[in-house]
Amino acid sequence: MTGKIYLVATPIGNLSDMSIRAIDTLKNADIIACEDTRNTIRLLNYFEIKGHLTSYHEYNKIDKAYELCEKVKEGKSIAFVSDAGMPAISDPGYELVDIAYKEGLEVTIIPGASAVVSALAISGISSRRFSFEGFLPVDKNEKKEILAELVNESRTIILYEAPHRLLKTLKEILEYIGDRNIAIVRELTKLHEEVLRGRLTNIIADYESEKVAIRGEYVLVIEGKSLLEKRCERQKSFEEISIREHYEKYIYDGMDKKEAMKAVAKDRGIQKRDVYKELL
Repeated sequence: MTGKIYLVATPIGNLSDMSIRAIDTLKNADIIACEDTRNTIRLLNYFEIKGHLTSYHEYNKIDKAYELCEKVKEGKSIAFVSDAGMPAISDPGYELVDIAYKEGLEVTIIPGASAVVSALAISGISSRRFSFEGFLPVDKNEKKEILAELVNESRTIILYEAPHRLLKTLKEILEYIGDRNIAIVRELTKLHEEVLRGRLTNIIADYESEKVAIRGEYVLVIEGKSLLEKRCERQKSFEEISIREHYEKYIYDGMDKKEAMKAVAKDRGIQKRDVYKELL
């Protein structure tokens, strides 16, 4: 191993998911930078890895990044791990990578388990396009802003949530986004792995009645707004103005007459000749 930074994925639950390449990288690294030394030492002990540990976390991420980069310049190899899964994904690490590139250093990835893609794959909800939001902000106003942005999101939405905030977050999602299909994935790769699927209102009712217990770490996979639903809403909004007002708006925006009539017809779900007749 030469002087570079290795981003090493670690198991999200089942330790058997640790790759041979990841184990070899940690064994041969000069320094293992980790989010929490207490968690990482258990992983190293399990695989009988002896390594020099140093902490890299939210509160020292900038200064420590420069310190680690200096070590790399001296020829040291740095393996960076988060508590679980892919480092730098909803965890500290992207700043380290960014600074390393700016310092002209080499960064490589040792891929492995990721809660995001694992939950999406097992959810049974469309995986063609998705938006990953991680944990919603704790600040009430910031959280409202994010939820408001997600109202018209047509891609599948993926969130993380802690057990003590789960029910409150589900109710906020219902309030802003509406009653969507959702998969609530719990304890991925662990003994009590569970996928709870259904309409949001039904799942909230099950949690409130304590029919389903809340425990463990959660990934929420939420169905995006369908294109048909968005089209219907768009059409409804245009029906609140006259065809002439609709047409004149497009003319004002710079469209020629033919394009404007075609756009109005498409927006309202009618034939272009109907627009023409109305304008006459």
